[in-house]
Amino acid sequence: MPGFELFGDAERKEVNDVLHTGVLMRYGFDGMRNGNWKAKELELELQNSFKAEYVQLVSSGTAAVSVALASAGVGAGDEVIMPTFTFVASFEAIMMLGAIPVLVDIDDTLTLSPEAVEKAITPKTKAIMVVQMCGSMGRMSDLLNISRRHNLLLIEDACQAIGGTYKGKPLGSVGDLGCFSFDFVKTITCGEGGAVITNNKAYYTNADHYSDHGHDHVGNDRGAESHPFLGYNFRISELHAAVGLAQVKRLNEFLAIQKKNYTILRDALSKIPEVTFRTVPEGGEESYAFLNFFLPDLEIARKVSQKFKDHGIDACFHYYDNNWHYIRKWEHLKDLKSLFPISDEVRKGMEYLQTKEYPQSDHFIGRNISSLIKLSWTEETVRNRAEKMVGIIQESL
Repeated sequence: MPGFELFGDAERKEVNDVLHTGVLMRYGFDGMRNGNWKAKELELELQNSFKAEYVQLVSSGTAAVSVALASAGVGAGDEVIMPTFTFVASFEAIMMLGAIPVLVDIDDTLTLSPEAVEKAITPKTKAIMVVQMCGSMGRMSDLLNISRRHNLLLIEDACQAIGGTYKGKPLGSVGDLGCFSFDFVKTITCGEGGAVITNNKAYYTNADHYSDHGHDHVGNDRGAESHPFLGYNFRISELHAAVGLAQVKRLNEFLAIQKKNYTILRDALSKIPEVTFRTVPEGGEESYAFLNFFLPDLEIARKVSQKFKDHGIDACFHYYDNNWHYIRKWEHLKDLKSLFPISDEVRKGMEYLQTKEYPQSDHFIGRNISSLIKLSWTEETVRNRAEKMVGIIQESL
């Protein structure tokens, strides 16, 4: 991770196909295309990769979450349970629909705690959104059982876990709808892009229409298409889809490299008794995009993180002090700083953030360090990195 590290002739070939036709939009202009439909081709490839009946490409992972929720009828005043550890896009996508994000604790999987989810359910709860952060997954059997018992949607944000599996199913295909990002730093990149996957035909049809201004995509005359309901513009372009089409065909190649590099690092760190690793639920396999490990306490984690930076060990993240991925520094969310007025219902529904504390999340995120696994590393590079990391950790204990 990320796929751009190995960008090459295959990606250029697909992009040049589009440039030669001059048709950059995914819909219409049939006669000019010379048979090139990159977005359609990518959707078919993703159906195979993710073992999903339906795939709808969109403009980003953030768009994917909003489109998925909207397609299943989540909107104004509904509550969506989500984790404290994620990317800011998670609550942005929920709030864009007028829904209320309800943030709950994570556990040692670094994803939603099923116990915290159960306690947060109210009559307004419409969906549970598990974010498969840093290449792995939550306790999916428990989360599925909770969602079915309470008749709630289970949405998977698998943007950082492309290629991970749970009991033989690709992450993203376990819940009712799965969301993916193909931005520049994901395992598969389109530059910008995302996808919604589902086995529910009604949700797919809604996503197809909603992401393109409500167009029903019936017939061959775009101007004559009807609009069964309101929609917005979350379309991907043919240029972006072309890059993704080449990349998805290389997914197994990327995953093999990630697993090899991950294993070298983990084997080295596992020799330090004080280092433990995130829990991967039984039946799950990571995508190996990140190596996540725990140190004894927050002070040591901070010390190790700073020494990693000082010694040029890049792409290691201590999320406790991170502005983008952990609730501690999301002041703009807590204070509802918005360019447009927030509805009274959402404002009231989010008052809990003024006083809510998350000691369990702090316990895990405070001690966690996450190392991105790069595709471009040589084996020598990985082994040298592992040696440096081990030395710094032992020195800091």
